[in-house]
Amino acid sequence: MHRNNNQTTISQFLLLGLPIPHEFQHLFYALFLAMYLTTVLGNLVIIILIRLDSHLHTPMYLFLSNLSFTDLCFSSVTMPKLLQNMQSQVPSIPYAGCLTQMYFFLFFGDLESFLLVAMAYDRYVAICFPLHYTSIMSPRLCVSLVLLSWLLTTSHAMLHTLLLTRLSFCENNVIPHFFCDLSALLKLSCSDIHINELVILIIGGLVVILPFSLITVSYARIISSILKVPSTQGIHKVFSTCGSHLSVVSLFYGTIIGLYSCPSANKSTLKDTVMSMMYTVVTPILNPFIYSLRNRDMKGALKRVLQKKTIF
Repeated sequence: MHRNNNQTTISQFLLLGLPIPHEFQHLFYALFLAMYLTTVLGNLVIIILIRLDSHLHTPMYLFLSNLSFTDLCFSSVTMPKLLQNMQSQVPSIPYAGCLTQMYFFLFFGDLESFLLVAMAYDRYVAICFPLHYTSIMSPRLCVSLVLLSWLLTTSHAMLHTLLLTRLSFCENNVIPHFFCDLSALLKLSCSDIHINELVILIIGGLVVILPFSLITVSYARIISSILKVPSTQGIHKVFSTCGSHLSVVSLFYGTIIGLYSCPSANKSTLKDTVMSMMYTVVTPILNPFIYSLRNRDMKGALKRVLQKKTIF
């Protein structure tokens, strides 16, 4: 790490973590540990079920298994370090570790966004073009959509990380957050950050706004299609096939929109921290429950897998 001679070299950052009173530290540590373990277990169960049950080898569940893997990794980027720092007297993270954490946070956050678009397109084709669903959602297209999602997120996360390595960090190394957030790091830099901010505004906006717009258009088309032939059966079909996905989309984008569209002058750091907890901890833990409790296919797959185990 090269810096100018007249500047202090920052080799590590201090993460302030969550504003939890000392007497409640152990309670919250146990709570976050339980939430993290539930997230890992819940998403692993979904991935394993989809892998083992041939009935779930469909485009929708290919995307869902990738989404579960993304949720598992997204939570793992921040939670283990948060738990470690809650037990540490000096909650520090090395410079290289901080950049690595930021890269994977951006990567898996973006990947979730793009996978939700692919799932919305899948639901759109299933409801609006049911007779052509198999030919449109071919294995080749599904794999291409997943690979494209990975490629775009890799490029976006790498761009921000490389731009950040250009910056200098002087005396202040305290991050008022529980992970290495990009905006928090930019505030600490003593270099010109205009290029970084411009890239966030242009490309960062597209990564959130474009996927959300595509999902909105997909569901607008779905609703329009159902309204042309209004029936109780049609409405029930939409809720049964799209309910889980809509719940996840609302949870994920609702939090992000709330975080960035409602700036607060007072205690903005506290609000950012709480809202970040929502989409880094709460969303990944709720997704498996949403898809398992609201999904008959997942329940059926679990029963079939358990029956096979009992037979053997």
